[in-house]
Amino acid sequence: MTQTTFSVADIRKSFLDFFASKGHTVVASSPLVPGNDPTLMFTNSGMVQFKDVFLGEDKRPYVRAASVQACLRAGGKHNDLENVGYTARHHTFFEMLGNWSFGDYFKRESLIWGWELLTQVYKLPAERLLATVYHEDEEAYDIWTKDIGLPPERVIRIGDNKGAKYASDNFWMMADTGPCGPCSEIFYDHGPHIPGGPPGSPDEDGDRFIEIWNHVFMQFDMQPDGSVKKLPAPCVDTGMGLERLAAILQHVHSNYEIDIFDNLVKAAARETHTTDLDNKSLRVIADHIRATAFLVADGVIPSNEGRGYVQRRIIRRAIRHGYKLGQKKPFFHKLVPDLVALMGVAYPKLVADEKKIAETLKAEEEGFFRTIANGMSILEGELLEGVATLSGKVAFTLHDTFGFPLDLTQDVCRERGVNVDEAGFWEEMKKQKERSREGTDWGPDRKVEYAGAGNTFTGYEHLEEQAKVVALYFEGASVNELTEGQPGIVVLDNTPFYSESGGQVGDQGVLGAEGVQFGVDDTQKIKADVFGHHGTQTQGTLKVGDTVKAAVDGARRAATMRNHSVTHLMHKALREVLGEHVTQKGSLVDAEKTRFDFTHGAAVTQAQILEIEKRVNAEILANVATQARVMDIESAQKTGAMMLFGEKYGETVRVLDIGTSRELCGGTHVTRTGDIGLFKITSEGGVAAGIRRVEAITGANALAYLQELESTVNTVAQTLKTPTADLQGRLTQVLDQVRALEREVGALKGKLASSKGDELVLQAVDVNGIKVLAAKLDGADAKTLRDTMDKLKDKLKTAAIVLAAVDGAKVQLAAGVTADTMGKVKAGELVNFVAQQVGGKGGGKPDMAMAGGTDASGLAAALQSVQGWVAERAA
Repeated sequence: MTQTTFSVADIRKSFLDFFASKGHTVVASSPLVPGNDPTLMFTNSGMVQFKDVFLGEDKRPYVRAASVQACLRAGGKHNDLENVGYTARHHTFFEMLGNWSFGDYFKRESLIWGWELLTQVYKLPAERLLATVYHEDEEAYDIWTKDIGLPPERVIRIGDNKGAKYASDNFWMMADTGPCGPCSEIFYDHGPHIPGGPPGSPDEDGDRFIEIWNHVFMQFDMQPDGSVKKLPAPCVDTGMGLERLAAILQHVHSNYEIDIFDNLVKAAARETHTTDLDNKSLRVIADHIRATAFLVADGVIPSNEGRGYVQRRIIRRAIRHGYKLGQKKPFFHKLVPDLVALMGVAYPKLVADEKKIAETLKAEEEGFFRTIANGMSILEGELLEGVATLSGKVAFTLHDTFGFPLDLTQDVCRERGVNVDEAGFWEEMKKQKERSREGTDWGPDRKVEYAGAGNTFTGYEHLEEQAKVVALYFEGASVNELTEGQPGIVVLDNTPFYSESGGQVGDQGVLGAEGVQFGVDDTQKIKADVFGHHGTQTQGTLKVGDTVKAAVDGARRAATMRNHSVTHLMHKALREVLGEHVTQKGSLVDAEKTRFDFTHGAAVTQAQILEIEKRVNAEILANVATQARVMDIESAQKTGAMMLFGEKYGETVRVLDIGTSRELCGGTHVTRTGDIGLFKITSEGGVAAGIRRVEAITGANALAYLQELESTVNTVAQTLKTPTADLQGRLTQVLDQVRALEREVGALKGKLASSKGDELVLQAVDVNGIKVLAAKLDGADAKTLRDTMDKLKDKLKTAAIVLAAVDGAKVQLAAGVTADTMGKVKAGELVNFVAQQVGGKGGGKPDMAMAGGTDASGLAAALQSVQGWVAERAA
């Protein structure tokens, strides 16, 4: 690789320094999980964190911004996963350089600065650059040709090349309606020795001309009828792929040859013991360590659904490529230190979470290597039958149920000379995706359109407030009044009602005036700074412009605050007791409880729960005052405040100190820790792979819980006629007595089965030299059936036997075949034949098998059919 002064780290720094010198605020990369866009699975471009600004739902204290944004395209609409490693420029994880103007500068500054950065800072030869513009954008064309001086033949007009007006490679739209505008793309010419033509030409898909920077000019508002209106404050949104630019500046053709990938490929080769550095599998591993590590750092843990499923797919794809290289033991997690060394300075969270990332990846590797072993066992069983083609359904079951990849299935089958029904596999995959889409809801609820000013939240200080009604909604539509009995949404100019956010539920209460009352059942945000009061008009008529007293349900708010405040103390205690790998994965706080999901790979033991409770209650007893401070995000980070996964933070945040915990939180909280009262964890369990959930209660709820528990203990003690202090000993005594009785009953059942077995021997019928017996054993359980079966096989010598027991409508079946009969009759097939006639199925070993059914009415006929079934096979 040709050495150059422009490393990836240099490119990042130069970009940010350049735009800082142009008055831009340098903004940190936002998480890969968008906090402001439920339509996106992952952050896929630099503008995602500014989407609310473009939509007019949020404001920032700056009008110019620049960032280097971590992005991921491996799921949903933007999915490059299968191309990664095999093309020069496809990645799952990539970095996007971007600068933005929010109603400040526009086309001229954007393009001139872009040209200046590329030619004067990065020293790209001007003769190698060309640009595209939307064919109607004369302003951009003139800036390129007249102000910048780019020859007209190197400024290409791109028309509506996608079948409709404004449907163009050079016209950008956020959605079918809303902000949109033309864009101008800058391309780099690798030279005539590389195949491909310029943009807009028939062979534009070649590799000679590479797009490196797109400048989007949002100047219109797309209407539902397809027409456009000018925006009052046009904006600029640019994006330049860091990896593509690095390849050009480092004089290599493939992104995988730049310095950062060169090092990661070598690390992958070291851990897989591979000497061929051009092997595509090494590229896959190098790409995927970046994606998976950043996802873990942003709180995405491998699982079987949603983002966790995509994370699992990427990890397993990397492991599979290691497996193809001959690496049969966990190796992938060993690349984490290499990644941290390369990117930790730019992304400090990698450094802080290095241990957690490595442990998470290692655990997933260990599980997948077991999966590979299980999948091989199942696949071997399918191939034993001597099939010429493995069915698509089996291949998909291996993939979907057992996590066994299709290409690994194909590799194994190819070695055995067996084809795989790939079309059938993809048909099953299509069905699965359709089922997945039916169950997925990434879409936002935008039923209510509100264009007015935001309202002021006063609920930190007050539970009651005089307020003016500024908007009303009925069934999602704006109305001027709500009459008695109508459900609706009320927007006030200011409100003490807390709107659901950060896991805390919205307030309830009443909006009232003389002869008028609206019952608030919930408070939800319509926009970032607009609270909607959802409920029902219970008295009179409420009109836009009315003044009402907004009164929050104080008792419910107080209970909710106790549970929210204790969540912060519990989070800190969990990290202290279980380890700093614990990260919040979700929460729900209401008046009854706090529910908290967090990352942890094992069940929380009873001893650990007691220690967590002890620590939290000690914080409560200390009765320390709670402090909330509002500051800019950078200052907040310097205080060491914890930022919670999945939360969207603006430039100004609220830092909450409660006890010894310090986190960013906009919720409502107690004044002193002692206000929480008593804290008690009521449940703990797993909700997904690597995710645990605890539920806890406080205050009056905790007291009621303990009183009910005490009442239950007292009742049990009275039933057992023993003092509560002696309850454990008495319970142990009773259980010992029960176990003794169970053993006695078992012995009696065995004797009864033995005596019945002697009687059943006489019912056996000779069928072509095999003694066939099919009988019902009243009152038998599964163990009795097996014990009786063993005795009958010993007595009958050469035999095929089916025994059944009935409990209500349920049927229990056992089939047994002696060793000298298994060549003709197999117990698993026999029991399945009978089970299908009684609404069930089953199977097992050739000599012994069990099954169940749900239709006892068919048992008599099923048992009678056994002789004929055996006769067919023994002929």
